[in-house]
Amino acid sequence: MLALFKPSGAPGLELAHRPEPVPGDHEVKIRVLRTGICGTDLHIESWDAWAASTIEPPIIPGHEFYGEVVEIGHEVRDVHVGARVSGEGHIVCGNCRNCRAGRRQMCIRTLSVGVNRDGAFAEFVVIPESNVWVHQDGTDPDLAAIFDPFGNAVHTALSFPLVGEDVLITGAGPIGLMSAAVARHIGARFIVVTDVSEPRLELARRVGADLTVDVARERIADAQLSLGMKEGFDVGFEMSGHSSALPEMILNLNHGGRVAMLGLPSQPIDVDWAKVVTHMLTIKGIYGREMYESWNAMSAMLQTSRELRDALSIVITDRFSATEWEKGFAAAREAHGGKVVLDWSGV
Repeated sequence: MLALFKPSGAPGLELAHRPEPVPGDHEVKIRVLRTGICGTDLHIESWDAWAASTIEPPIIPGHEFYGEVVEIGHEVRDVHVGARVSGEGHIVCGNCRNCRAGRRQMCIRTLSVGVNRDGAFAEFVVIPESNVWVHQDGTDPDLAAIFDPFGNAVHTALSFPLVGEDVLITGAGPIGLMSAAVARHIGARFIVVTDVSEPRLELARRVGADLTVDVARERIADAQLSLGMKEGFDVGFEMSGHSSALPEMILNLNHGGRVAMLGLPSQPIDVDWAKVVTHMLTIKGIYGREMYESWNAMSAMLQTSRELRDALSIVITDRFSATEWEKGFAAAREAHGGKVVLDWSGV
């Protein structure tokens, strides 16, 4: 099969022939039709410090995908050949305290598809049956390919009640954009999204933000005044990882405000912990998706809301054939658009 392959610990990937994977007794083999490009994939391609400390080549990266089941292992019971599926990219041990308690997203021995084992940038990928998500008939292939990052947005947005609340989202990358669309769908009152990229702020307005703030030129406090807010934001989604984002968010929260923090900090953050205490703020870390409540919520919302489906389609701004993967990676690395999808159906 053809696959995007990382042969050794150096920058770059190559489109190369690799052996087709063979499913084990409890595994499913999937013909890949679409893949999304994630920031993790950019780290692996560029071979930065994180990749060098985490990845053990040779490996096929990629963990956001949609495809068709073509083979199942002898012990597979509920997934059938021909099913159209995506996959949960975190493979858990099943035996640690969190797994046994049903908190699988908190497994202490998590392995990641495309990071710790071969992933989906290939004609075929193999994952455990327990990680397969079967899509409803008629699910758009491009949307199905980004269920992994959409799940991050849903996990973040559903962390706290949103109906009638004022929501501040720092970072208008693809997951931030999707979280804005989900907050709109759920029934938030005002949604404000910040970034420094005007194209991404325009996307935020298109998916449902009431107001956007270019934090290189404007202050979030001024956005509150423009909207007639009197007591600060009720809920914050920190999606950027920028060192100034969380402190600025804290300055603009109401007493009792709640923060769901998905963005990975690139450097230390100086937080006013006295304000966190005296204003009784809650800061919750978010990683991945809840298994599998996030997936249930995603499918249900897309099934019942054309508006949400349309908003997510807006978030996908670039589509390329998998043979044009270099163009796709370049578009994703520019960080001015939304999600980039590679089409493997013609490979």
